Amino acid sequence: MRNSKALMIATLFAGALACALGCAVGRAEAATDYPTRPITIIVPYPAGGGVDAMARVVGQKLSETFKQQVVVENRGGGGGTIGSRLVSRAAPDGYTLLLGHTGTISINPALYVNLGMSPLKDYAPIGLVASMPVVLLANPSFPAKTVAEFIALAKKEPGKLNIGTSAVGTGGYMAAELFKSVAGIEATIIPYKGTAPVMNDLLGGHVAIAFGVLPPALGNIEAGKLRAVAVASPKRFSLLPNTPTFDETGLPGFEAVLHYGLLAPAGTPQEIVDKLNAELRKLADDKDVQQRIHMEGGDPLTSTPAEYAADIAAEEKKWGGLVRKLGLKVD
Repeated sequence: MRNSKALMIATLFAGALACALGCAVGRAEAATDYPTRPITIIVPYPAGGGVDAMARVVGQKLSETFKQQVVVENRGGGGGTIGSRLVSRAAPDGYTLLLGHTGTISINPALYVNLGMSPLKDYAPIGLVASMPVVLLANPSFPAKTVAEFIALAKKEPGKLNIGTSAVGTGGYMAAELFKSVAGIEATIIPYKGTAPVMNDLLGGHVAIAFGVLPPALGNIEAGKLRAVAVASPKRFSLLPNTPTFDETGLPGFEAVLHYGLLAPAGTPQEIVDKLNAELRKLADDKDVQQRIHMEGGDPLTSTPAEYAADIAAEEKKWGGLVRKLGLKVD
């Protein structure tokens, strides 16, 4: 009887071990052969924006490299939360990915009460793709020509200046809040539903100054209809070489740069993450990719998966800390 039980236990153990080894081999083979079918990159915003543009650049190049279709699927809604949550709950097999950026990954977790996901727990960061600085824009009639002059004007007339931005929680809005906090000024932030209405009111002089990303404003800057006062990046931006940084023109150390990157659901095999990361890192040296990212108002940016994870943590600490300090919450 005792020998029978021992034999049964040994048989069960051997079966479990064989199953585990089989699964491990299966996963290894899947990672080696990856991809064997189409990949979907989820964009948690409508088509046409910066995140969508970056996803299409990445998708096209990965499709060419892997000889597999890469579909960019727009799943907008909830300030980017719906599409982001969808990917966090997808199968961790490398076939459903997220094109994330600072707003969805580092701002929303603190901003939304019922987000339903945690960036560093629910995703496997693959790598950074691009960066895009926020720019301080002004109507040509605005008297302040530098950041220092703007701060001085705001302190001379506390509460009288209006600053236009896109919606609450976006990069432009958070940059404006950070600016107010760091500069120690009183000004009223006017959040619009999108970038287009901000630009329209800025052009019309209904707001004299705004924080926003470059693409919607570049044509008007070149035409002299808008003025770029400063870029919120550590060094001058490639598309605005004559525009100083905040550091150069009156507010040392001020930075507000949006980061774009590719993520997979947590639990995705490391071999697949590394394979995708290797391809992302090659994109930064591709002249066509560089040009397309520049056209969207960004600069190529690369990282290892670990570096991207560290970047997410650092950005969440910065922007999430500001959200909590201001008491901003969206149900």
